[in-house]
Amino acid sequence: MRLTRLVDDYLLGWILLAVLAGIVFPPLAGITRLSAPILVVMVGSTSLLLSIDEVRSVNRRALFAVFLAHLVMPLLAFSIARVLGLSPAVTAGFVLLGAVTPELVSPTMTALADGNVALSSVSLVTIGVVSVAYTPASVIGLLGGTVDVAIWRLVAELLVAVVLPMTVAIIARSRYERVVARYDDSYPALAAVMVVLIIGGVAAANASLLHDSRLLVLTAGGALALNLLGYGLGWTATRLTGATPRERTAGTFAIGMRDFAVAAALVIAAGFPTEAALPAVCFGIIEMITSAGIAHVVSRR
Repeated sequence: MRLTRLVDDYLLGWILLAVLAGIVFPPLAGITRLSAPILVVMVGSTSLLLSIDEVRSVNRRALFAVFLAHLVMPLLAFSIARVLGLSPAVTAGFVLLGAVTPELVSPTMTALADGNVALSSVSLVTIGVVSVAYTPASVIGLLGGTVDVAIWRLVAELLVAVVLPMTVAIIARSRYERVVARYDDSYPALAAVMVVLIIGGVAAANASLLHDSRLLVLTAGGALALNLLGYGLGWTATRLTGATPRERTAGTFAIGMRDFAVAAALVIAAGFPTEAALPAVCFGIIEMITSAGIAHVVSRR
């Protein structure tokens, strides 16, 4: 088995191992100091699979529906955290999780479910660009002064670590497609390795909180609720536009799957309290399990 397949096919297992390693060996928290470059590599390697032609080919009504559904996610995440009575810092983690880009592997899960990969990919790019303004706006609007965070630092991190590598990668793909396409099998695996690294570091930074069973259960329950409601919101929003079943599948994954690794990295890079990364850790494990199950069921149908 090729190394890339070993990484891609067992990503959930690697994530679980990374979380376990972080709990057992807290010094791994030092990885979080490299959160910005890890994020650049993760976003850039995934975006190398996209091209400008794909951006032009999608159903714009379905794309707009996905965009509108995305705008609801931070409010949905905030409401879940408030209902559960979570602390301001953990609530901030939920808001950030709702506001960031769709999961970088959502196009892959869409492909496994025989969905519209172009719509999934373009949704990822569009929301990634919008997140520069929308993520800090969500934090300010929903959290006010309850959590001390440098908003301009968050904006800078989104520009440098998300929008810039995404833009450069798409341009590179469009101008030098023959060269870039040679390594298409490797880009998802490289992104997956970055995901495992950042989750391991964040888990180590939150090792003491992961031993708090009550907080862990509440956070995991909130993450599961956000994940499942996001799937339902994405499917419903695209269905209302008359989208095809394949486009509805893409919308389901684009909204239900939140980029937990980006959220976790931004928590550290933008100066959020460390415990704000806990929702991302829980969400990452949950969404990998649920998305694989949905892809299996939908592909069989």
